[in-house]
Amino acid sequence: MNPIYLDYNATTPIDPEIAAAMLPYLEQYFGNPSSSHFFGIQTRIAVEKARKQIAEMINCFPDEIIFTSGGTESNNYAIKGIVFASREKGNHIITSSIEHPAVLEVCKFLETKGFQVTYLPVDEFGLINAEDVRKAIKPQTILISIMHANNEVGTIQPVSEIAEFTKSRNIVMHTDAAQSMGKIPVNVANLGVDLLSIAGHKLYAPKGIGALFIKRGTKLAKLMHGADHERNLRAGTENVLEIVGLGKACDIAARDLSKNTDHLKKMRDELYYGLLKKIPDIKLNGHPEKRLPNTLSIAFPEIEANLILSEMEGVAASAGAACHSEKIDVSPVLSAMKVPLEYAIGTIRFSTGKMTTEDEIERTIKIVTDVVGKLNPDSKTIISSDKIKMTHYTAGLGCACKLRPQALEKILRTLSPIDDPKVLVGTNTADDAAVYQLDENTAVVQTVDFFTPIIDDPYQFGAITAANALSDIYAMGAKPLFALNIVGFPSNRLSMDVLKQMLLGAQDKTAEAGISIIGGHSIDDAEPKYGLVVMGIVHPDKILTNSNAKPGDKIILTKPVGLGIISTALKRGLADEKLQEKVYKIMSELNQNAAEIMNRFPVNSCTDVTGFGLLGHLMEMSRASKVDAEIFSKNVPIIPKATEFISGNIIPGGTKNNLDYVSEFVSWDEKISYPEKIILCDAQTSGGLLISVKPEFARKMVKEFHKHGINDSAVIGNFTLKGDGRICVK
Repeated sequence: MNPIYLDYNATTPIDPEIAAAMLPYLEQYFGNPSSSHFFGIQTRIAVEKARKQIAEMINCFPDEIIFTSGGTESNNYAIKGIVFASREKGNHIITSSIEHPAVLEVCKFLETKGFQVTYLPVDEFGLINAEDVRKAIKPQTILISIMHANNEVGTIQPVSEIAEFTKSRNIVMHTDAAQSMGKIPVNVANLGVDLLSIAGHKLYAPKGIGALFIKRGTKLAKLMHGADHERNLRAGTENVLEIVGLGKACDIAARDLSKNTDHLKKMRDELYYGLLKKIPDIKLNGHPEKRLPNTLSIAFPEIEANLILSEMEGVAASAGAACHSEKIDVSPVLSAMKVPLEYAIGTIRFSTGKMTTEDEIERTIKIVTDVVGKLNPDSKTIISSDKIKMTHYTAGLGCACKLRPQALEKILRTLSPIDDPKVLVGTNTADDAAVYQLDENTAVVQTVDFFTPIIDDPYQFGAITAANALSDIYAMGAKPLFALNIVGFPSNRLSMDVLKQMLLGAQDKTAEAGISIIGGHSIDDAEPKYGLVVMGIVHPDKILTNSNAKPGDKIILTKPVGLGIISTALKRGLADEKLQEKVYKIMSELNQNAAEIMNRFPVNSCTDVTGFGLLGHLMEMSRASKVDAEIFSKNVPIIPKATEFISGNIIPGGTKNNLDYVSEFVSWDEKISYPEKIILCDAQTSGGLLISVKPEFARKMVKEFHKHGINDSAVIGNFTLKGDGRICVK
């Protein structure tokens, strides 16, 4: 069955008619439009034809159109171009709180350059009150930028009414029409605007091409400097191939506007009323009437949108909120509309296109209804283990779901200190296990660790959680004795065989460690969570903590980093089975062998690397030990594929939190790149041991690790001088 695309507001496929128009300029006509010979003349004719096609669609003169790389550049040029050209007239800008980031981020940048920006509110439908705009105008106002139609909820703004306020006040009016082009009439004369932004990929043209309408007489400071292309307004050789595509797209959109508008609305309404009939408690976001004909933003109360989308296999749509362990990131648009949180977290935007069919709408209604039925807390739908993808049943992944360390530390500092002398390691340190002395020769070590699925297979998930929990015992220099299960499980959604597979995975892994799971506790939960309480034993004199590193010690790491990034890529379907097996092997590998080797050397301090990332755990070690450290980025073992995913912005929220967490105590060499910073802060699940050892033994220890198959282990840095725990990354 073909997948269903209902995310046309994000981007559109290239119309075959447009692709056909572009083809000659890919295969035959290649000249530079600035050249005066035959080859250049052919492409110049094509560029000017496209310019005329766009002008005819929006009712302007062809010389009022310049080509850009897309809607973002058009918005940047419109706003920056005006304010920098008009600075002597004033420094005040008016915009709305629901603009696209290509407008809002520009305005935030301009605030750092001395400009004042008024961000106007919207009502519950996402509609701007034109009177609010009038009241916000000051003598210093030089620009008003209000989008034509909102990309998330589709609400159409009163642009022409707002533009009336600018005519007698010498204020420039800009509108971002990326979403409205091809869906509703866009006529610059009727709108009364001076500047209008167009994005090609929103109306079936290629990505990477756009246009900006600049009304005659409107003066902009140049954004792109170079040769005198585009009437000396936008330097750079014209992208002829895609300009032809944009021109043809506007030609088709104008030709078929009425037919397409009717079709888009019909498909949108069939989807809405079909879902409303099956799921009566859904809520429509956006204006019920003043809305783009293709845009349907609906909320499924108290069910996370990302969970719905991950289960909605075969249907492409967009979420209105991103849920993390410690917070929920609701889109600025829904926040500005004051959509209640229980609805905002469950908001999905469906956007129909001219290629959407009735069959696709019918299939979508069934798929969405089935998924929401399964995810409803009162649902009795059971998913069997052979169909389960564990990561689809959780908002976050593994140890990346930990609370923000900044917030946790603040709470822990408010608790009463522990004064029991038999507590050898407690909440006074950042160690992951507690130690209690029984007698002069015996201390018990206990840890608890649990998290949401890091991998789709239930058995593998159980094995990884067991390895992760046992790691805390090994990091303390202790020997595990037994374990207890901790289970949160949605018994109304998942087959009990899924739970059985999780428990079997943990049982086999603990058996590998030489211990048994002898009990535990469970609760019925909305999403699966699993972990272990592990009890161990150690001689009081041989306890390893994270607070005893010494100046001069070498720092050794036993496993590569990048697990959080790759786990996120796996959840998004961006990593293959071979890579999945590789990261499973790393995460399920016990740190037992490494701990046994470590215990034969004069180790001063140790911890394991999990949710706070390599630098987060190293920072805890260096601060607790009151000694500074240096890390050599090139020495840190990394799973190679992880850096590729960072380039594609596949970065867990927990990893970004970690980068913020360490910022006060970490200084970076100027040559350290952003991807390197991210990888060193990546939230790990069942990562390696981080060891502080006397320098003369470091090389021999690593050699022993390699001899016993721990091949990724490496010396990654040094503890330097007594200090307050600062880390220098080189």
